[in-house]
Amino acid sequence: MKLWHCNGARSLRPLWALEEMGLDYELEVLPFPPRIFQKSYLEVNSLGTVPFFVDGEVEMTESSAICQYLVDRYRQYEFGLQPDHPEYGAYLNWLHQSDATLTFPQTLVMRYYVLEPSEEKKAVGDDYAKWFIARLRWLDDHLRNHEFLVDNRFTVADIAVGYALYLGCALKLDGRYQPQTRAYLDRLRERPAFQRADGFGEPLQLPGLD
Repeated sequence: MKLWHCNGARSLRPLWALEEMGLDYELEVLPFPPRIFQKSYLEVNSLGTVPFFVDGEVEMTESSAICQYLVDRYRQYEFGLQPDHPEYGAYLNWLHQSDATLTFPQTLVMRYYVLEPSEEKKAVGDDYAKWFIARLRWLDDHLRNHEFLVDNRFTVADIAVGYALYLGCALKLDGRYQPQTRAYLDRLRERPAFQRADGFGEPLQLPGLD
């Protein structure tokens, strides 16, 4: 297995999962964004995005899907749920909500605050920042009575959603988190596997957000 990764990017999800699971893998750390600062990477992944993951003939680009793949392909059900589990639907929903509902507006905040800044675009970024916080409502409500997302234990669903909250810190949106949601993120960041994964590569620099 090999994973291409940028510090602070969505590739942190599968990297964190690999560290939790103790699976053998090769890691290549790239500058962010790699399609600009390491153009040769386009020969590996024509999208120029991270993560890029290979496992034999398998090639994957979607961070939450890679986490699910690792659980199912390597039977790492300590970190996931099987289809016959009563909370399996909720587990899948959190996995997919993590990107489709939560990380999506964040990428537009990053685009308009950092990558393409202007006064006009910053206003658009402000709207997407509010959208992201509004999309935390279901998570906020769930965390009032739950330590983790499903089955009263840590799973890759927590990795997937936890990353979105972590990226929110880099975007300076975490000051708007509900106390229970902030406490949840703090618990996740205390995990040794998260700390190891987060330590690979130079910290993500987002100018203009100080």
